[in-house]
Amino acid sequence: MVPSKTTTTTGETTTLPSYVWNATGTTVIAVAASSPNALVLDSSNALYVAEGLKNRVQKYYIGSPSNSTTVAGQANGVSGSNSSFLNGPADLAVDSSNNVYVLDQLNDRVQLWTSGASSGITVAGFGGHGTNSSQFEYPYFMTRDSNTGTLYISDTNNWRIMQYASGASTGILVAGGNGLGTSTNQLATPTGIYFDSSSSSFVIANYFGHNIVRWVLGASNWTLITGSTNGISGNSSTMLYKPMGLTVDYIGNIYVADTFNHRIQLFLAGQSNGTTIAGVTGVCSTDADKLCLPRAVALDSQFNIYVADTGNNRIQKFSLN
Repeated sequence: MVPSKTTTTTGETTTLPSYVWNATGTTVIAVAASSPNALVLDSSNALYVAEGLKNRVQKYYIGSPSNSTTVAGQANGVSGSNSSFLNGPADLAVDSSNNVYVLDQLNDRVQLWTSGASSGITVAGFGGHGTNSSQFEYPYFMTRDSNTGTLYISDTNNWRIMQYASGASTGILVAGGNGLGTSTNQLATPTGIYFDSSSSSFVIANYFGHNIVRWVLGASNWTLITGSTNGISGNSSTMLYKPMGLTVDYIGNIYVADTFNHRIQLFLAGQSNGTTIAGVTGVCSTDADKLCLPRAVALDSQFNIYVADTGNNRIQKFSLN
């Protein structure tokens, strides 16, 4: 059970409900050798999945998983580097018009596939593989500010977060960029990222830092949310082991794919002590109540949880009770 949270608004105290998820998941999508790296739900609760080994983004209709459409890349899974192909897509974002932004990891770029298009347009990463402001080195995750269209990309092997305003041809460094490390002005292989527009800050998963940090836009360092300060991994309620994807709900609770602990952790807003809401700590399995190397987590409008259970090549749904 997740504890309730008390908030105060204009002098009135409101207690938000406790949330309890079913410990047993339901497989809503299973595609062999697909490596589902990331997932997004649109306003109709259709599910978009970045299938890394299939080199495509697939749109699935929940309740009818065999009814799917390739919305980016090639349906047959062939990889490539021209505008009609993807190579190891790692993350995606979908806007209100169902245009799809794809973090095309092995091509070190972000491609925009407008709704119904058969090819993409490069909107970030124009210089290929490298370290300058128009290049990436194995970017893993990104987030999009729906108000401005700005993209923020975890440029993972450059240990930095890059900003691409809509229409920009080069990126701007907004976090990290001081080499790999655990100091507060460094990032330790950043992966998952969420932009909190209400506080103009990023919530970042540090893969090799084994922590989640907050970096305010314009600041020169981060503050710890949870996990290690010295790069030590763990499996307790306050520790993480190579976290990857994450998301944040409307009251600031943080949901983390604690990848190598094979679990999803929930950290209530302002708290560093997490609760396991999916998976079993340290157990990689195909059982319905377990996960294996989960890479991403998403919520639908009813607070059901969807997990990219990457090691099991499936998407698991954990329903809110």
